[in-house]
Amino acid sequence: MFDLKDRAAVATEVSLVLAATFWGLNFAATKYAAATISPLMLVALRFTVGGLLLLLVLRLLEPKSKLRRSDLLPMAALGCFGVATAQTGFTFGVSLSSAGSTGLIFATAPVWGLLLGAALGLERPTWKGVLGVGLSIVGVAIVVLDGLTSGNASFVGDLLVLIAAFCVGAYAVFSMPLLERHTPLAVATYPVLFGTPFLLLLSSPQLLSLEWGSVGAGPWAAVAYSAVFATAFAFSAWQRGISRIGANRVLVYQYLITVVGVTSGIVFFGETLGINKIAGGVVILLGVYLARRQ
Repeated sequence: MFDLKDRAAVATEVSLVLAATFWGLNFAATKYAAATISPLMLVALRFTVGGLLLLLVLRLLEPKSKLRRSDLLPMAALGCFGVATAQTGFTFGVSLSSAGSTGLIFATAPVWGLLLGAALGLERPTWKGVLGVGLSIVGVAIVVLDGLTSGNASFVGDLLVLIAAFCVGAYAVFSMPLLERHTPLAVATYPVLFGTPFLLLLSSPQLLSLEWGSVGAGPWAAVAYSAVFATAFAFSAWQRGISRIGANRVLVYQYLITVVGVTSGIVFFGETLGINKIAGGVVILLGVYLARRQ
C-alpha cells in the first residue's frame, strides 16, 4: 500500500507527464488556431481565460495568498517577460514555422536558463555545461537550415521560437527566488495576471474588429484547450513540480514536450522529418542533457 508521501510523489510525476503532454500538443493546437485567429489575439485570449482559471483555483485552494509590495515588480517582470514576450514569440513563431521545427528549437529553453544563471553567477559552468550549450546551438542551426532548404519553415518563425525559448529559460531562473516566498500556484498565477493586460492592450484593435461567429468551432476548441490545459493546468503543475522535486528533475520532462510536439506535427499536419532535422534534434537533446548534467 502507498503511504501519503508515496501518493504525493506519484501525483507529482503524473501531473508533470500530463503538463508536458499538454504543452507538446499545444504546438499543433496553436498552429491550427493561428490559421484563423491572429497570433496576437490568440495568445491574448489564451492567457485571459487561463489566467482567470488560475486565479479561481488560487482563491479556492489558497485564499490567504497575497503579494507583498516588494513582490509586485518581480511578478510583473515575470509576467511581461516570461509570459507576454515568450508566449507571443512562441505563437507567432509556430504560426510561421512547422510544429516539428518549433518543438525541437523550443527544447533549448533549459540551456538558455543555464546560460543566464551562469552569467548572473547563480550557477558555475562546467565543461559539460559549456559543451551542452555549444551542441544546442549547433543543433538549432541544423534544424533551421533544414527547414529553410526544404521549404517547411521560415527563418523569422524559427528565430521567434528561439527568442521564446530564451525567455522561458529566463522565466525559470527568475522565478526561483519567488518560489522561496510563495507557493508554486501563486508563482504560476500572478505573472500570468500581470502579463495578460499587456496582451489585451496590444490585441484590442483585432479583438474589437473580429467577427466572432465566423471563426468556427474548431479554432475555438483549440483556444479553449490552450487556455485550460496548456495554461491553467500545465503552468500550475510545472511550478508545483519544481517546488517538490527540483528544477533539474522537472526539466527531464522537457524531452517529453519535444517528442509530443514533433509527433503532433507529423500526425495533424503531415509534416516529415528529414535526416538533417532528425540529426539536429538529436544534437539539441544531447546538448540539453549535458547542460543539465553539470
